[in-house]
Amino acid sequence: MLETSGRLLALLGLLQTPGTWAGADLAARLGVGERTVRKDVERLRKLGYPIDTIRGPAGGYRLGDHGRLPPLLLDDDEAVAVAVGLQAAAVTAVRGVEQARVQALAKLEHVLPARLRRRVRALHDSTSTGPVNTGTNVDDPPVDPDLLADLAVAIRDHAGVRFSYRDGEPVEVEPYRLVSWQQRWYLVGRERRSREWHSYRADWMRLRLPGGARFLPQPLEGGDYTAFVLRQVAFTGWSVHARIEVDAPAAEVLARINPTVGVVETVDDTHSVLVTGGDSLEIVAVWVGMLGLDFHVTDPPELVEHIRTLAERYTRALPAAADG
Repeated sequence: MLETSGRLLALLGLLQTPGTWAGADLAARLGVGERTVRKDVERLRKLGYPIDTIRGPAGGYRLGDHGRLPPLLLDDDEAVAVAVGLQAAAVTAVRGVEQARVQALAKLEHVLPARLRRRVRALHDSTSTGPVNTGTNVDDPPVDPDLLADLAVAIRDHAGVRFSYRDGEPVEVEPYRLVSWQQRWYLVGRERRSREWHSYRADWMRLRLPGGARFLPQPLEGGDYTAFVLRQVAFTGWSVHARIEVDAPAAEVLARINPTVGVVETVDDTHSVLVTGGDSLEIVAVWVGMLGLDFHVTDPPELVEHIRTLAERYTRALPAAADG
């Protein structure tokens, strides 16, 4: 049998799940009698937790209005950081955590003050996830929880955002979706003046005030914001970009690459172009080398030079040919 303090926490955890709990069911889950459950419910009520008693054959106990719960002692950044961590768990390679992640997020929202609860819910509802990271030798950029929350709220409220991008001129965008991919966060939105769709890396954004005007949503055709980000990143979202000519048909290249690596364009029946990139020259060179196909690189010059250096290094690593 659990000690009283541990039993109260376990009871509170059960009551935080949706629905009404019969006293007998709670007693069975906690390993105590129904009389003990009634006493524990009274203890929780004295601590400020609003537990309702439902009469009748289908009656029992349920947690009351979450707005009356004692607030969880987290500031804005801490609350959003926890939500970001729970969201990130959706793309890990660990199986079996999805249900626990959903329950944890629900419990977090249940005890947050109304203002923070709305921000966390907006972040959750506004975010999609891309395929699992393929690996990089570059440190992941820091995530600004407050920025993500502000963008999520703007998506929810259909409010435009203004920001400087990569220290350039300010742009105004109608935001539609956040996408988390490869430990980076992207905003998918429509540029207000050109009406063109773009994806923007959150760590390259600097929000400006006041924000943009409210807008009437006109979602992306097809609604697949994650696929849109993958396509956009292949062309514009990397630190290093490259177009690799491959001596093989597009279907064969596609069969050999991770779908997160890039986009393959058909040239003819025996040639194609891989549009790819990465956060460093080393990563791009590794991906291209893993194709196992003949390829040709002409741009960017830095990548050409890096592959030439690698070729010379590998050549020096070979044993000297025996004299005939």
